[in-house]
Amino acid sequence: MDHGGTHIIPFYTVVPPHALLLDIAGPLEVIRYANEAQSDIRFDCHYIAAHSVQSSSIGLGICGLEALPESLPDNAFVLISGARSRFDGEPDAERERRTLSNWLRRTTRADTTVISICSGALLAGEAGLFDGLSCTTHADCIEELRRIAPLSQVVENRLFVQSGKRFSSAGISTGIDLLLHIVSQMTSPSVATRIAKTMVIYLRRSGNDPQISPWLTGRNHIHPAIHRVQDRVMAEPANNWTLEELADVAALSERHLSRLFRDHAGMGVIDYVNLMRINLAREILSHTRLGMEAIAEKAGFSSARHFRRVWQQHNTHSPSHFRHLNG
Repeated sequence: MDHGGTHIIPFYTVVPPHALLLDIAGPLEVIRYANEAQSDIRFDCHYIAAHSVQSSSIGLGICGLEALPESLPDNAFVLISGARSRFDGEPDAERERRTLSNWLRRTTRADTTVISICSGALLAGEAGLFDGLSCTTHADCIEELRRIAPLSQVVENRLFVQSGKRFSSAGISTGIDLLLHIVSQMTSPSVATRIAKTMVIYLRRSGNDPQISPWLTGRNHIHPAIHRVQDRVMAEPANNWTLEELADVAALSERHLSRLFRDHAGMGVIDYVNLMRINLAREILSHTRLGMEAIAEKAGFSSARHFRRVWQQHNTHSPSHFRHLNG
């Protein structure tokens, strides 16, 4: 629907019993900023639930909720919040979750974009919304999602996963990462970057999508020790890093760091260091007229020959041709 040149997108947030407030507030703040940052699209937000007043995981009530609509508009977005994962001894909460699952199964169409946050993936999985598709959820819910959604491909250790019009995130703060990704797709990377800066959020994207910045390569994981190492390398890529020094940063043995780094970042530790140096070299090439020996030294390579050898692993064109194209 268009209104004065602005495309209006109906955006429904499903609020389950014992909802996690950050699963709602974080992503919807991204949406609010997106509405303020540009005028091409506007998200028309609705908060829906089985009851007009809902509980939250921290005991704070959520009121003024709209009833579940009988049908969804064309090309609607439905965000499903996570919730406290256990409802033992709370039959009313279990019945309410079944109501939400049945509503999702009945109303969600092929043109509906579904966004699950944290354990909200369990509601989507119960409704069959991930059948034949890839998805993820909080680490504590992975096995349960596999059990209730056997026709889906459940992916571990990812901030978020996109599979067609189905999006899912690992939990809590990763819902913010996911909505930044969606806003970037629908508007522009620059809009998403401005929002991330305003929210003081480190912008990360899915490993299956092009990176907004090459500096973000290998960051689509949730291991804090590996992020610490990556943060340190990114801050000083030209430093003469050794595996021993970076293992100290991670508070891990060198062998353990090497294994975890490859598992989570998808590359070796030294390969990552060299990639960050290449990113630095690209910036130096684009903004200076320094020779290759000087660039190699400033970027942390032992020689121009070493620099060119690593460069060829990541670039089609030579450094000189890259400078010509980007200088």
